[in-house]
Amino acid sequence: MKGPTMSNQPLAAPQQFLGFTLGGLEYGLDYAAVQELKVFKSLERFSSDGEIIGGVALSRGVIMPVVDLRAAFSAEFSVPDPGTDVIVVRVSAGVVGVVVERVTGVVRLQPEQVTRLPGVRADADYLIGLGTLKGRRLILIDIDRLMSLAPAAPRQVA
Repeated sequence: MKGPTMSNQPLAAPQQFLGFTLGGLEYGLDYAAVQELKVFKSLERFSSDGEIIGGVALSRGVIMPVVDLRAAFSAEFSVPDPGTDVIVVRVSAGVVGVVVERVTGVVRLQPEQVTRLPGVRADADYLIGLGTLKGRRLILIDIDRLMSLAPAAPRQVA
């Protein structure tokens, strides 16, 4: 009997992911999207608004929005300290700085090492699956889809 069909596999081929932590969990994003790694203090910031959208910054002559995934994926929000890691990624909308707690390194996952996440809502299509490697478990995200999500519409108060 053949193994699962590709439609049942979150990955079609081996892929490298950059691991990082948020709220005590380890996540991974496609390493091919990573342009560079920076520490927060090295970014020249023009503004800093809100919790999730951390304003805009300048890196290598490119002005980019800075998104603090710690505020979106973690129950606790804290102002980034100078040593906080920033992953600069290329997405379809351009270059974005993504603030995370800590980068944990690059892992290569085979399709059989990634399973679908049970009970994921249809609107969370940015979640690729759960990768396992030598006791590590990484929640894999599609950073391009995550960065293209429209913000929720404001609620009307009666």
